Amino acid sequence: MPKSIEQTITELADREAIRELPQRYCDCVWQGDVEGIVKLFADDGEFTVVGNKREVTNKGHAELLKTYKAGLANLTPRPYIHNHVIELKGDGRATGRCYVELRDASDNLKWLGTGYYNDEYVKVGDAWKFKSRRAQMAHMEPKLATGTTDLQERK
Repeated sequence: MPKSIEQTITELADREAIRELPQRYCDCVWQGDVEGIVKLFADDGEFTVVGNKREVTNKGHAELLKTYKAGLANLTPRPYIHNHVIELKGDGRATGRCYVELRDASDNLKWLGTGYYNDEYVKVGDAWKFKSRRAQMAHMEPKLATGTTDLQERK
């Protein structure tokens, strides 16, 4: 049975709200808005960085706040998001992947690294949030490798 117009509109609105999450995330990173970043995650949301032969996960708003404050205090990353693919799973859940290029604002936008985010999204009330965000870094400059993946140790 074909989708109703209402179902199609709801699906389009959900996709647009989800597509906006990584955009808002990048905007908050650019602005140094740590609280804004954390608000994009569900209360039990988690962020994992994989790269430089390490994996670090932070879960929940308190840990995320501490981690992002430490990370943005030592780095001035400028993320650029590309090719966002979204799959709606139904029941207020979705997954997605988007590719990232990172540049350093403190060094004439020098290249820092590339990779992608594997995301899980969850609808909380009327808003979509990150349930989990996994940054898989394919290539990293040493500054990014030590400034990002060592955050757990600096807590």
